[in-house]
Amino acid sequence: MTEYRHTATADIPADELFAFLSHPENLPRYFPEMKVAEPKGGDSVHVEAEVHGHRVASEAWLHTDAATRSLKWGAEGPDDYHGELRIAEDGPASSEITVTLHSVREAEGDEVQRGLEQTVAAMTHAATSDADVEAAEGQGGWTSYDKGESSS
Repeated sequence: MTEYRHTATADIPADELFAFLSHPENLPRYFPEMKVAEPKGGDSVHVEAEVHGHRVASEAWLHTDAATRSLKWGAEGPDDYHGELRIAEDGPASSEITVTLHSVREAEGDEVQRGLEQTVAAMTHAATSDADVEAAEGQGGWTSYDKGESSS
């Protein structure tokens, strides 16, 4: 089994970042290959992605744990693909995010590691952008959304 890991910091509170990332429908916003991510109840998520020029549909799972600000996910398939994400406070308005991917497929060169680093940068950028917009509109951001207080 091959493991890839990347840790980065983000200028967003840990609870806000976790709230944004815990919604599977946000996946296409920071994972360019992902075209559809629809929650189906429980931990089940229907996903569709562009993989090497082909559209692939699959059923995946996503388990969220708000107490530890962690996500675990995976999808059936020949590569036994799964991963986890953990978010820690790195100050009052800063987070540290660590993403680990596991797969039986070993990629050539640094393709997967580079993709992981780009995806982490995209997810923190998307979450920070949303938090900035929500704050500017006075709606409280993703943590308010999770509490059912959003007006959208």
